[in-house]
Amino acid sequence: MSLLFIVALYVTLSSISNVTIADMKVWGQGIHQETLEQMEQTTEYRQTMMKDKDLNTVKPTKRLISSDEIDGPESLEDALNLEQYPSNTVTATGYTAGVESTGKSSSDPAYGITYSGVKVTRDLYSTIAADLDVYPIGTILFIPDYGYGVVADKGSAIQGNKIDLYYHTVEDVYQHWGKKEVEVYVVEYGDGTLTEEELVVLNETEALQVFRQQINGQ
Repeated sequence: MSLLFIVALYVTLSSISNVTIADMKVWGQGIHQETLEQMEQTTEYRQTMMKDKDLNTVKPTKRLISSDEIDGPESLEDALNLEQYPSNTVTATGYTAGVESTGKSSSDPAYGITYSGVKVTRDLYSTIAADLDVYPIGTILFIPDYGYGVVADKGSAIQGNKIDLYYHTVEDVYQHWGKKEVEVYVVEYGDGTLTEEELVVLNETEALQVFRQQINGQ
């Protein structure tokens, strides 16, 4: 009965609208194709919206850290491993190139010239005086609270375990040093000679330049 009803319905529709089974099949395919196209358009639209959303999203950027935020040694002494060097306790005093320390005035041709022949200097590697039988010319010491000292001079009062540290002025001596008993570290023993060129090379040591201003401020 159902089959007869469907056939009767089709005959009735065909007679009224002149639509055949083939026409209905084509019509159905058209609807299916149209539906697929609409779905494709919707998918493409959604993908475009997602891309636009990504472009408009603020992405986190890398934060650059300044050198001031990096933990590191604050002084030359903090940057060194002093335990690797032999040490000795000495009495250290400060001296200048002036009359009060050397008996020479600024008009003297030998003013500011050490026994080794180099000029006195307060720098990363400063010129110091020592007993040359204990610390030959060219010996490099590290003196806490002073820095590197290169033995370049001697003095009649500098005997045994005594050293003299160079400063620019008498005021600098009193302000920064005076007289102290201190443990010094022998970085390298000298061979009895020292040149200006060698002293310049030491003071231009690239890895230590960050501390140079601290030393020169004394």
